[in-house]
Parts: sequence; C-alpha cells; structure tokens
Amino acid sequence: MLRIGHSWDTHKLVKNRPLYLGGIKIENELGLLGHSDADCLLHALAEALLGSLALGDLGSIFPDNDPKTLNMDSKIILRECYQMVKNKGYYLNNCDLMIYSENIKIAPYRIKMQEQIAKILNVDLDKVSIKATTYEKMSFIGRGEAIACEAVVLVTNGK
Repeated sequence: MLRIGHSWDTHKLVKNRPLYLGGIKIENELGLLGHSDADCLLHALAEALLGSLALGDLGSIFPDNDPKTLNMDSKIILRECYQMVKNKGYYLNNCDLMIYSENIKIAPYRIKMQEQIAKILNVDLDKVSIKATTYEKMSFIGRGEAIACEAVVLVTNGK
C-alpha cells in the first residue's frame, strides 16, 4: 500500500541566529527564527512523513512551548517522526523537497543536504530529491525576510 504526505514550513530570517537547512549549517549573516533550530526543510519533511499516515503534526508532537524542545536539533525531530512511520510498518519510497529562498544559493549545499537527510533516514541517496527556487522578489520570501520549504513524500508498507 502507498501513502502520500505533503507539508509546507516557513521561518523568518533574523540576525543572531545560525542558519540550519537540510540538517547542515550554512554560513550566513541571517538565520531562521524558531523554538527549535528552525530547520524548515527538515520540519517540512518530518511533517509530510507524519501526514502520510495521519499521525498528527509537529506542533502536537514537539510543542513550541515545551522547554525540552527549545533549540532542539531538527535531525532528532526528523528521525523520531520517521520512526513513528516505521512503527506503523511503512518506509520512505522517496521524497521530493523544494526550498524557496531569494538570497541564499542552495546549489553549493544541495548534495550535502541530500546526504545528510539520507543518513538520518537510513535510505539511499536517490530517494531524496532537493530543488530550490526564488520568489522573483515577490512577497516575504522575495524580499528576503524568510525561507520556506515544501515536502512531498511517498511511503510504502513494503521495502
């Protein structure tokens, strides 16, 4: 049986925060604001995995008012969400991830992000697709105020 999950996440870019995206640190003068490390790519992927099996959302599993989740590494969030999927007998068939960012060039980091996500999920690299685009200077993303990420996953109950 196949199941599909989809999610979108966005975080504001601010000074004095590190920028984590796709499980790696990117040197940049602005970072993403959030209760955890605010890695919106891993958040979108984790929530899409949850959505594929109607397992809830990140806010209910990792509440942003819980001191235990303050500055939490999003690699842990992703790993735990995927474990919930595997506990139901499902495995990632593939994921397609999109990053929306106006000023941060993703191409130099794409392979490292793919490798990091494949490692976290213990899947082959060809199961993780990452793409990026701009907002052509339109909206809060186009003005460089935020980054958004979108994830689509296909899970199957057969390896």
